[in-house]
Parts: sequence; structure tokens; C-alpha cells
Amino acid sequence: MTSRKREQLLSTAVDLFYREGYHATGIDRILAESGVAKMTLYKHFRSKDELIMAALEVRRQRTAERMLEAEARLQPRAVILAVFDGLQEFLQDEAFRGCAFIHAAAEFHERSHPIHRQAAEQKAFVEAYFQRQLERLGVRSAALLARQLQYLMEGALVMAHIHGPADQAREARQAAESLLQVAGI
Repeated sequence: MTSRKREQLLSTAVDLFYREGYHATGIDRILAESGVAKMTLYKHFRSKDELIMAALEVRRQRTAERMLEAEARLQPRAVILAVFDGLQEFLQDEAFRGCAFIHAAAEFHERSHPIHRQAAEQKAFVEAYFQRQLERLGVRSAALLARQLQYLMEGALVMAHIHGPADQAREARQAAESLLQVAGI
């Protein structure tokens, strides 16, 4: 499969899985919308699960690139708060349908399933990202505070999905600022 065909297939899969769900989206629909032949798809992805994992990896890479770019140009405290700013932008996107990784974990609920594990790894990446910033700031209880910050972020994400996007991430950012202030940073 040419790079262009692979990108076309993955782009279609990323979009459909996010909009309609992993189980609800059939391979035939992905093929029809991407214009890629079934034989070509299965030459590169042995199963629908492999395609789902590749689509999630695309999302993970996009998120990681934005986060690592912010980490390279901002001070640690600003990096932490930038996560909430970026989340607010995400919530305001007209295509917002919640978190692709939370959806994946819900649809593949067995914790041992590779797709569920991939979703858990993404959430662990975010926690480690927060923890790294806190350690750079010299926070003693960096692991605990990182989890608390992630709870705020994830809560804002879930509530925006349930109730519709509003100011959830801005409000979570305010709570994050309070936590950072209590921690002395």
C-alpha cells in the first residue's frame, strides 16, 4: 500500500471510529469511504482490531506531538496549564465526540484486550507527562499531584461529552491552578 493509500485508509478509519464507534463501524464502510480495496487493507492489517490500534496510534501521536512541543517551549507550570487550554480548544471543535481512548476502553472493556491496554497506555502517558513537569518544579508528591491533575482533565473531558462542551476545561484549569498554588508552585 502506498503511503498515500495508507494515510487515506487511516484517516478514514480515525474519523469513522471516532464519530460512530469501533464496533459500529464496519470494514466495508471504511473501505467504501477510503477507496481502498479489501485485499490491500488485509495485506497490511490482519484484523479490524489491528486497524483500530493503528487509528488510535495516529491519535496518540498527534496528541504527544502537541504536548512535547509545548514542553520544549514553555516552563513546567505553563506546560501543565497548557494541557487544559488545549483541552478547551478540543472541546470547542464541532467534531468533538468525547475521548477516543475512553471510547476504546469502554468498547473493549476487558483490561487484557490489546485495544484496552493501548487506551490505558495513552492515559499513563498523560499522567507521566504531568508528573515530569511537577518533578521539574521540585514537587515532592509529584505522582499524587499528577494523578489529581489528570482527574481534573479527564473529568472535564467526560463532562463535556455528557453535557455538551462548555467551559469544563477552563473550570478544570482554575482548579488545577489552585492545586498548584497549594503545592507551592
